[in-house]
Amino acid sequence: MQPALAPSAEQRRQQIMRARQAVMQEGKSLPGALADPWIERSWRRCLAGGLKPDGDVSFNVLGPHALRRTEEANHQLVQAARPVLEQLGRAIANTHYFAILTNAQGVVVDVSGPIDRHDRRVDLITRVGVDLSEHSVGTTAIGAALTELQPVWLHRGEHFFKATSDYSCAGAPLFGPHGQCVGMLDLTGVDSIERPELKHLVSQSARSIENALTLSHPHGLLIRLNWPGRALGDDSDGLVCLDVDGCVSAANQTARQMVPQLSMAAYSTLHCSDLFALPFETLFDGARRQDALQASALEVPLWTGLRLHALPLLPGQGRRAQAARAVEGRAAAPRPLKDIETALIRQAVDDARGNVVQAARALGVSRATVYRRLGPGRRG
Repeated sequence: MQPALAPSAEQRRQQIMRARQAVMQEGKSLPGALADPWIERSWRRCLAGGLKPDGDVSFNVLGPHALRRTEEANHQLVQAARPVLEQLGRAIANTHYFAILTNAQGVVVDVSGPIDRHDRRVDLITRVGVDLSEHSVGTTAIGAALTELQPVWLHRGEHFFKATSDYSCAGAPLFGPHGQCVGMLDLTGVDSIERPELKHLVSQSARSIENALTLSHPHGLLIRLNWPGRALGDDSDGLVCLDVDGCVSAANQTARQMVPQLSMAAYSTLHCSDLFALPFETLFDGARRQDALQASALEVPLWTGLRLHALPLLPGQGRRAQAARAVEGRAAAPRPLKDIETALIRQAVDDARGNVVQAARALGVSRATVYRRLGPGRRG
């Protein structure tokens, strides 16, 4: 069976016009073939709020004092997002799209990319402090992502106001280390070709920002998580931060999807032992023993019966590139903890040129432990 062909630009324009007429003029329910259900929900919220599709749009900017408070409150978000925004700028350099970062209220806190300040339509929405929330500028990817809490793609006339029908945009919400929505990331073009694939790009970039926010959170141990068959060390990892007592202090959105308990309880009452069916000290010990050696993934059981790969890292060990190199080629086939410990001991003995006393001292274990793990015949 041949896949359905994507509608042409003219067909898309006609679809959007029929959808607008059905909802905004005739008060009918939106046929699913014309637009996504969340678009109708946003349009109806705008109508209920007294907005008129033909009305003027005020791109209001916060006053000086409110802007200063907003910048201070979102400093950490901006710092975490800046490297990602720079990468995005390169990815979209030749598309006439640019990136906008907002806080949880839809106020712009940073921008990046090829921004044409001579185009008033671009300049209006790329000023730090401008309010681009749904109640201010109607249906946009920004308001929709913050309300629906999911990635969205919005093209031209799918915006509520006719005055904003020059824009096309993709947006994704940003979740902080404690699970709350802290803002959103948007890619917008003016009079640009429809590029729904930007929804995928903005979703991946949002994940990178969330990970940066989680990694910047103070912690005694970082645990990188992924499913068997997936390599550890990149932005697809679940991230869980523990304090020195094993209590959960932060986690990214991916980890909350992997381990449901992270979304069901307050972090102040959640302990590592509530997540994994093994003594939490095992993870700390594993991180300490690979401090000076190569990092190795563990296979950890969940209370649900599922298993994950886990890479426990002490502060300073968790740089993504270092972790990726350390586990490259190993994460696809994690070994039992006992085998990993034995391998670490053998490596330490080899590094010490067979001196068991020196190897035991480097590992922080007794000579008896070294002898027991290496088996009979290894004395010295």
